[in-house]
Amino acid sequence: MANEIDPSGGASPGRDARYMSVALALARRGLGAVWPNPAVGCVLVRDGRVVGRGWTQPGGRPHAEAEALRRAGEAARGAVAYVGLEPCAHHGESPPCAEALIEAGVARVVVALEDPDRRVAGRGIARLRAADIVVTTGVKRAEAEVLNAGFLLRVNEGRPLVTLKLATTLDGRIATHSGESRWITSEAARARAHLLRAEHDAVMVGAETALADDPLLTCRLPGLARRSPVRIVVDGRLRLPPSHRVVATARELPTWVITGSDGETAAAKALIKAGVEIISLPVGESARPELGVALAALARRGVTRLLVEGGGRLAAALLRARLVDRLAWFRAPLLLGGDGVPAAAAFGVDRLADAPAFVRRSLAALGPDILESYAKPD
Repeated sequence: MANEIDPSGGASPGRDARYMSVALALARRGLGAVWPNPAVGCVLVRDGRVVGRGWTQPGGRPHAEAEALRRAGEAARGAVAYVGLEPCAHHGESPPCAEALIEAGVARVVVALEDPDRRVAGRGIARLRAADIVVTTGVKRAEAEVLNAGFLLRVNEGRPLVTLKLATTLDGRIATHSGESRWITSEAARARAHLLRAEHDAVMVGAETALADDPLLTCRLPGLARRSPVRIVVDGRLRLPPSHRVVATARELPTWVITGSDGETAAAKALIKAGVEIISLPVGESARPELGVALAALARRGVTRLLVEGGGRLAAALLRARLVDRLAWFRAPLLLGGDGVPAAAAFGVDRLADAPAFVRRSLAALGPDILESYAKPD
């Protein structure tokens, strides 16, 4: 949609893009902390000066617009509001943001992306225009779609965004033939992996990885411990013992186990007693819960962004089912050879045309290692 003229003298595409970039950067602060809500940023600009900034707060409330308006106070009157997602128009735990912008007297609202949630879906924009507020849409739309891909997938397809994180040698191995894996990547790479945990709602591993490595699956970066994600283990036969670290700390951090076992078994009762939430799902031909069904169950619980950290069988199953949206591939300058443990188990690709395809989006050096980020083709 073309930019519309605002009361302060005219819209500038360059200026709109610049301030929307700021709003999207603010929104990123909420990734992993605001689910089931989207991560939204808002910037209020009056007479060429930023008078208010806000982003969705932990737990999803307050919304970005409310935060920006609170900080701006009376300076919001006559301002232009830049918002990464269409302001809400429904009454929930807080009043609609569209109404708050109207009451604050903003002159114009610039929106990156319409909200697909059926409770909003154009109603916020319509309400603003009905109040004679000029609305511009589509500014930095592509960037906003990437930022809130998890929220969009949950609303439109009923599943979270899935990022598969791999830490391998140059030849794609995650351990030696004897099982030694600590540490393939450097401290710098491991720190970035912890940041990935902070930016996701939940982190998932398979039972084999959980039993072999006994990981905590927390974010242990200074100042970000509170951003640790929900921890999920796919354990079809409920083999996790109460002594496992994710079980032993389940009362401190949310811990879910996805299983095909009945929740009334002795193993299930022991996990529940320790504070674990059991998610019992129907099993498929493999005698394990179907991953598509599992992702739908996570979406119903509000999860929008899921980080999968292993192991090879879980990675292969997700890739085979075409359920991986992004790859975060850490590579160390090592070679282990064909008898090393592969990052993904066999998943039955007979033809190159059938192989899951990805596009590299970025590459970063982390000490001696590199991080390659991939996404599904557009």
